[in-house]
Amino acid sequence: MRAVTGNGERRIARREFLAGAGAALVPLRAEEAAPVFDIHCHPPFPGHSEGWILRHQRALGIQTSVLLPINSAAAHTGVLPSFNIAKGSAIRMATEYPNEFVAFTLVDPRRSDAARTLRREFGAGARGIGELEFPIDCDSPKLDPIYELAGEFGRPVLQHFEYGAANRKFERFEKVVAKYPRVPFIGHAQTWWGNIDLHHRQEQIWPEPDWRVTPGGITDRLLRDYPNVFGDLSASSGLNALTRDRGHARAFLERHQDKLLFGTDCIHEGPAGAAKCFGGRTLEVLRELAPSQEILRKILWINSRKLLGMPESV
Repeated sequence: MRAVTGNGERRIARREFLAGAGAALVPLRAEEAAPVFDIHCHPPFPGHSEGWILRHQRALGIQTSVLLPINSAAAHTGVLPSFNIAKGSAIRMATEYPNEFVAFTLVDPRRSDAARTLRREFGAGARGIGELEFPIDCDSPKLDPIYELAGEFGRPVLQHFEYGAANRKFERFEKVVAKYPRVPFIGHAQTWWGNIDLHHRQEQIWPEPDWRVTPGGITDRLLRDYPNVFGDLSASSGLNALTRDRGHARAFLERHQDKLLFGTDCIHEGPAGAAKCFGGRTLEVLRELAPSQEILRKILWINSRKLLGMPESV
């Protein structure tokens, strides 16, 4: 099958693509052959094509990726009108490649038709909501219709928490989690991962790489106390949470082995060995720090599949 992406690039059928690209990729080592599920991949938008996603998947040994549309509000500038990017391509790719892609959908919660739009897109095949990255408080009444609909359908909500910018007032998020026990909440980004530390200062967006972690922060407690809370380890924020204090990370991975989800959130030039390939670096760290192969398999594969109601086998 062939089609044309929004930026004019010809889309390549997966079988054709892999046949042509496999020789240029370094084969996975035997110990890395366990399946990998990426909870955080963005679908094609300008500069980030379907071919790029397929190459990135193959290079990292990823079997399945969740495609998360983004919204112009993610820039947090308030300059551009709100519009979604790559929502349609996410659902289309998931429909064409159901074993390899899962589509989430997205709405601006400040729109009066947000819940109605979500209901329609769930019917079209969207399996969750995200990435929610809007400059409003995480407990804003404008988010209630989205949380209520997610609870009705049992669909996960993946949220980007960034102090002063997106899903603000993180210290109040526990009330949201308690209010909507049927919603699987997936936390992500700087403020989410900074708060594994009991002594985290909310205005400190990026903790220093060598700051030791004292267990008991907001995120640590949410993962411990609420069955409907999960953590997305993607991007530099997830990587930093693992590498800033490796001793803590080993215990953290064991403590929350059923709640943590591997993700990439990569946008860079060339998937193999790229300096900014957070996914590849996070995979290396997880393989180093995971207390057991069983725990590693949960984080890389089982937890995400279970969360989305998918069978453990590919």
